[in-house]
Amino acid sequence: MITANQPFGEWGRIFPNQAMTLAAIDRLVQGRVGTAEVELTYRSLRILPPIGKQKRYPALTLTVLHAREREAPADRPRIDWKLLTDLPVLTQEAAIEKLRWYAVRWKIEVFHKILKSGCKAEKTRLRSADRLVKLIAVYCLVSWRVFWMTMINRSAPDVDAGIVFTEREQLILDFLVPNKAPSLPGSNTLGIYLTKVAKLGGYLARGRDPPPGNTVMWRGMSRLIDIALGSEIAPQLVGN
Repeated sequence: MITANQPFGEWGRIFPNQAMTLAAIDRLVQGRVGTAEVELTYRSLRILPPIGKQKRYPALTLTVLHAREREAPADRPRIDWKLLTDLPVLTQEAAIEKLRWYAVRWKIEVFHKILKSGCKAEKTRLRSADRLVKLIAVYCLVSWRVFWMTMINRSAPDVDAGIVFTEREQLILDFLVPNKAPSLPGSNTLGIYLTKVAKLGGYLARGRDPPPGNTVMWRGMSRLIDIALGSEIAPQLVGN
């Protein structure tokens, strides 16, 4: 077997056989972002309709993709995917593209979980489709933000917290969830503040706990938004 850490665009030169290549799939394994190397093979098939139904149904041209890790990892089951598609797969680049589409399926499922369980989109009682479409459009933005914060906490926790939180939100989080030790200048990174948000949602942040998930993130963000809104309204009420 040949292994090469090369961009997808250069793999055609490394793997002259178009029936076999290696695909790198980003995987989230037990709360950790990792990379899995799989052997990918593909082949086109022509599927005939059942006997007696050839006049009602046409034959189908499908492509079978088989992605399998060479060795079984110690901490999880081996990837062994068998996929069928009616999309054209004529090159190894096209096969890798279809495999990458399938690899993000769980992220799509998580996004819909946030949309349904976090935003409770299914519990709305709107009477017109037009209003429902507008509400779901807003919910999609909220769901994406929660999902994005959960993922960026795992992929880029050391960036500046200002790309997500305002100064007021950072002050509120520092007050509600103070640091255990005095922080050094420039050490309050995005990962620290996202963990504080997760703690507002019930995250315990113990030593062996995986990174916070979407559930504690949307709970924490709901509390943070309410508290931030109260901090803006309180001076006006007290002043009156």
